[in-house]
Amino acid sequence: MQPGPGRAACRRASRRLAAYPEGMDACAALAESIARLAERDHSNSRFLKELGRAGGVRRGPLWIVDVAGGGRNRLRGRGFRATVDDATEGQARHFAGTVAVAARIGGRLTRWLTVTVLRDTPDTADGRLSEEAIEFARLIRSGELQQADAADWVRARLCRAGANDTRAPFAS
Repeated sequence: MQPGPGRAACRRASRRLAAYPEGMDACAALAESIARLAERDHSNSRFLKELGRAGGVRRGPLWIVDVAGGGRNRLRGRGFRATVDDATEGQARHFAGTVAVAARIGGRLTRWLTVTVLRDTPDTADGRLSEEAIEFARLIRSGELQQADAADWVRARLCRAGANDTRAPFAS
């Protein structure tokens, strides 16, 4: 495995995430961000933590502050399947942030926090999205889901029909 990019490259990638316009297909943008991240050949743990940055969760020790504050909507928009869509523009943040938490503290504690603290019960769109994020993190960590296939997993499981187009959204 090659060493990861320096801080400057990560900041540039973070700015690219923020460059998407409001009202976009955030699920497709999330999948595209995952595809680009997979090209970097990070360890599975680092891949999941880097994905958390799409939800405004830093990699370092201050990640807990970001999570406690709800992260940041870097990929604001819609485009999620009805079963995981709560009619807000923050589902990409929710997914990426939950992945970042699960990568650090595991699925069981993450699930407890989402249900008990956030009140995202399994019968709600946010609860179902949290479960998908926890499962995604588990699959990546275990190696059952390869990073190269992660974007397609998101498109198939989370994005509305028609989001299977692999071109970058709003590419110029």
